[in-house]
Amino acid sequence: MIKFNPVIKVKGFAKVQSAKLGEKTMAKTAWANSFLTGIADVFLFVRQIARETFSRDFEFREFLRQCFQIGNKSLPLISITGIIIGLVLTIQSRPVLIRFGAVTLLPGMVAISLIREMGPVITALLCAGKIGSGIGAELGSMKVTEQIDAMEVSSTNPMRFLVVTRVLAATLMIPLLILYADALGILGSWVGANIKGDVSLFLFFSQAFAHIKFMDFFPAVIKSFFFGAAIGLVGCYKGYNAGRGTESVGIAANSAVVLASLLVIIIDMVAVQITDMMY
Repeated sequence: MIKFNPVIKVKGFAKVQSAKLGEKTMAKTAWANSFLTGIADVFLFVRQIARETFSRDFEFREFLRQCFQIGNKSLPLISITGIIIGLVLTIQSRPVLIRFGAVTLLPGMVAISLIREMGPVITALLCAGKIGSGIGAELGSMKVTEQIDAMEVSSTNPMRFLVVTRVLAATLMIPLLILYADALGILGSWVGANIKGDVSLFLFFSQAFAHIKFMDFFPAVIKSFFFGAAIGLVGCYKGYNAGRGTESVGIAANSAVVLASLLVIIIDMVAVQITDMMY
């Protein structure tokens, strides 16, 4: 007859629990090491971009080409979105303002909402989806097909030619796209106001800009440059450091969109807090 020994069972259970705790500790340590290594890689990547930006042999022609690619080819999407934002905001806000007898404040309210928050954030999120994914996929495919390695062999600096030009082009063009979207949003608001009313274009724009102050415009422009830099930097980093397999191109594009959109929201949150302290 076999006797049951509870001491052996307790010791075996303790060993199993100790092994599980050891595996969890190792997993947390590996995650922390990977996270810190990723942060260090980003800082080194940014430092290299800053160093190559102020080098003598700046790729000005490639920079202009990237400005055209980022700015001109995004105009149809930004145009439609800007007009719809202003139109919808006006249609939704007009009945509420009529209820309180403040319909004359509609142009100013829409203009301030577009310039301070809705225009920059929505346009930046659209650019994160279109421009960020495009840069990530383009550089990722070049990494997979070893075109970047071929540029290094042929004495061409890929960081200066591929990354710096795209980051600077995104930093410059996205604020211009945001201003363009704001203007079209106010125009779309005028169209929405004339659906159930009758107001001239000159009067509507006069009422809209009469309520806009310098502190409504300046912080929005400043944070739009940070939006552009973040989108260009994330797209270039994810594409430039993509893996060797073909599936890594899709991973680079997808992660670029997600991370760029998250950074846009975080930057906007910080900018709102700083702007609120300035009032």
